[in-house]
Amino acid sequence: RSTHYWPVLRALDGEQEGGHQPGGAHDGNIGSVLSPASVSLTFKGSPVSEVTEMPRFLRIITGDAKSFTNGTANANASWSCEGFEDRQLKDKYPLCPEGAQVVRTFNFQSCWDGQNTDSGNHRDHVAFAREDGTCPDGFRAIPQLQQRIAYDVPTGGGIPEDTPFAVDSFPEQLHKPLTDHGDFINVMPEKLMSRAVTCINSNRDCGARGFGVSPFSGSSGVLRGMVGRCGG
Repeated sequence: RSTHYWPVLRALDGEQEGGHQPGGAHDGNIGSVLSPASVSLTFKGSPVSEVTEMPRFLRIITGDAKSFTNGTANANASWSCEGFEDRQLKDKYPLCPEGAQVVRTFNFQSCWDGQNTDSGNHRDHVAFAREDGTCPDGFRAIPQLQQRIAYDVPTGGGIPEDTPFAVDSFPEQLHKPLTDHGDFINVMPEKLMSRAVTCINSNRDCGARGFGVSPFSGSSGVLRGMVGRCGG
């Protein structure tokens, strides 16, 4: 019951899916669009305190779509392979073993200024926790969203072995893996958000029946949801 966004991933097979339109071949985004094999969303608790409810319509952007030219200050890409997710790549695409899915992971900011649902640059109203898990001064802990998107990437058929896929990007960003990014707008009803936070803070298991929404389960301060599965 929220809005989630991430850029398209394409197999580099030379197809011009979507035609010569802005955002597609017009901007150099060429190849067949890959549908995720699975998408999972996880809301995690804070390691040092209870979390507070996100306000409705809170907007969070993680990563930077222009990090190739802007620099890495806001970059937050994480690429890996199924079965090897203890190894995360930032500025390189993974070449996964046969049968292993490509995995994109976005870990969002988990601290909120307590006042604003957005800011001029879409960043200043939220922040990442410090290394010790605490929030910066003036911020409070909220559930940390993790988006995990997995793909079955095809091979053969003229697809380059060394770079079989790439993320859509602005033309000047050259499809660099560092430019991967995710957006989130919280539109959970307030009662549902309250129940989710209660689950996270009390370390309970929270199944789909208790929430009346897509399958959720939570334990040890975590609320999880499998929100999409295509194919297979």
